[in-house]
Amino acid sequence: MRNEYALVPEMLVFATVVELRGFAAAARQLELTTSAVSRSVGRLEAHWGARLLHRTTRSVSLTELGAEVYAGCAQMAQLAREIHATAGHYGDTPRGKVRMTAPEVFGEIWLAPQLPAFRARWPEVEVAVQLTDRMQDLTEEGLDLAIRLTMPAQLPPGMVARALCQVRYIAVASPAWLAQLAAPLTHPGDLANQPCITLGYGEFQNQLRWEPQEVAGQPMPQSPQAQQAPQDVRVHAPLSITNSVGILALAQQHQGVGIVADFAARNALAQGLLVQLFPGWQLAGAYAPRTAYALYPPTRHLPLKVRALIDHLTGSQI
Repeated sequence: MRNEYALVPEMLVFATVVELRGFAAAARQLELTTSAVSRSVGRLEAHWGARLLHRTTRSVSLTELGAEVYAGCAQMAQLAREIHATAGHYGDTPRGKVRMTAPEVFGEIWLAPQLPAFRARWPEVEVAVQLTDRMQDLTEEGLDLAIRLTMPAQLPPGMVARALCQVRYIAVASPAWLAQLAAPLTHPGDLANQPCITLGYGEFQNQLRWEPQEVAGQPMPQSPQAQQAPQDVRVHAPLSITNSVGILALAQQHQGVGIVADFAARNALAQGLLVQLFPGWQLAGAYAPRTAYALYPPTRHLPLKVRALIDHLTGSQI
């Protein structure tokens, strides 16, 4: 008599293949090789003497028997996840690997410096970060967490979002470039006659909208021009580059006024390599402030390793 419990691991693997719609994605999620996942499903098919999946080079689909088997395997997999999450939730030490994705520049400049302190506190947690500006499907790509810069109204549906920090766009220029101007730049409208360096893609074009804002310890601008809010300024951008690091490099080479994310410019401003322009004004429109969010699928018990990382990033200061 066959032991009906012997194939439980294969059933869980099979459920993962179906959920992630492929052997490679399931292998990444389960930390197995693709061939090991394929053999596991093959053992199930040999056990029942029938195919469970139709395979092509690009996708898999369920056979009639596979659909029936999957229904039970999916319930088993969900129960296993809930038991595992419950045990982890009550454990006192986060452990395991967190797989996450973040935008390239934000990941390099803001996220990466936060990770050593996290690892020092939780050495049993490994963090694997994919830096890409491409929106990724967390379930399909076997990811636990994503960081995205967006506005509340544009958050992806069906995801839990934790705010990490706010990101603003600012205008910066090098002291040497500013010194050679015939007149100082005192108002956003002055940019209409100066070379600017912009992101130059999608909605980030050369139309800038500015709104007056209060600056700590400073009164609001009182000139008649400054009181016209918002100010729409069409700028000339002889150079554009699709991320803030490139814009900062060009601005430090005295190529004009760069429009960059504030977190990216922080070090250059602190070192005096660049100067922030118009501190009494806030960019709006296409360059309106965004929020960096940690996104993850809704779950009854968030794994302790993921919760610990989110809590660490939420408490970090940029």
